[in-house]
Amino acid sequence: MDLRPYLDDLEARLDDEVETALADDWSAFCAGKFRGDIFSPRRRAAAKPTLSWPSPRVNAALEDYKQMALQQLAACSSQIAQGSGAMLTVRSNYGTGIMPMLFGSELFIMDDRHNTLPTTVPLATDDDKLRRLLDGGMPDLRQGLGEKVFTMGEFYHELFAPYPRIRRYVNVYHPDLQGPMDVYELLRGSAMFLDLMDNSDLAHQVLTLITDTYAAFMRKWLALHPYTAPTSCHWGMMQPGCLMLRDDSAMNLSPEMFDEFIFPYNQRLLSDFGGGAEHFCGRGEHFIPSLCRLAGLGAINLSQPEYNDMELIFQHSIDRGILIIGLRRDAAEAALRNGRTLHGRVHSP
Repeated sequence: MDLRPYLDDLEARLDDEVETALADDWSAFCAGKFRGDIFSPRRRAAAKPTLSWPSPRVNAALEDYKQMALQQLAACSSQIAQGSGAMLTVRSNYGTGIMPMLFGSELFIMDDRHNTLPTTVPLATDDDKLRRLLDGGMPDLRQGLGEKVFTMGEFYHELFAPYPRIRRYVNVYHPDLQGPMDVYELLRGSAMFLDLMDNSDLAHQVLTLITDTYAAFMRKWLALHPYTAPTSCHWGMMQPGCLMLRDDSAMNLSPEMFDEFIFPYNQRLLSDFGGGAEHFCGRGEHFIPSLCRLAGLGAINLSQPEYNDMELIFQHSIDRGILIIGLRRDAAEAALRNGRTLHGRVHSP
């Protein structure tokens, strides 16, 4: 497959003034300088494609670097065509299994009709296997999907080299490494909950190994695509700091468990890598006070506001200077209707 026609098309449609103005808008928002109600930027102008862009399937992209590049860049083309307010972002798009597979988990690829990213089968479901993982120490970072992740990162450099505007405006963001607790659950399955209750020493050993491995993986990634402070881009959004940590598992844990098993490991990563943002699915109101005490946390992203007391979320985030990015539009507008001030710290597409 020859990608040059698509890269030529994208390069020609990227307008310096339009993309710079959008980045400036996002930078001002991240710096706390937006003065409106809901931050919802748009490009000053749209630019339609000059050829038809295909939409590669997820499973095809998993097996072919060119297909993955085309899949990711097609989304950028769409944003430019729509004149949307999304930053242009691409990644090594291999799903949540990247970290678990370093430790030997098996990839579970979804049927192609679902067109969605794969996951992994829990590996260390018995204590002996878990202890063998600990005895093995940090795994080879190119094991499992690691080789593909880094090769794809290198491929973006090669692909973008002849295209100065693509290099300048298309952000290669870090792969989905989840967060330490989410990786623990992916590795251990539901046995994780028994560990937290009955064998906390073992749980801390596992979380320490996962965090060490996460940090080593990120350092290797950032050697390819360095973080340029004070912001980074993720999912088409700009955020303060470098990392986007995921804590979907936290919805099932008490605030006390969050403080013991999540907070210290996330804090280490945020401190080591210049801060960042936190994503969570489901209900997070019970741990939001702890989450927002993390030093270096610049933004949160929650996908299901209907499961949360949003007033409580607002009190612990935007009232304290922490942004909310990607909030669903109906939730942001409902807050305004209820007389809630958003301080110019809520982004909604």
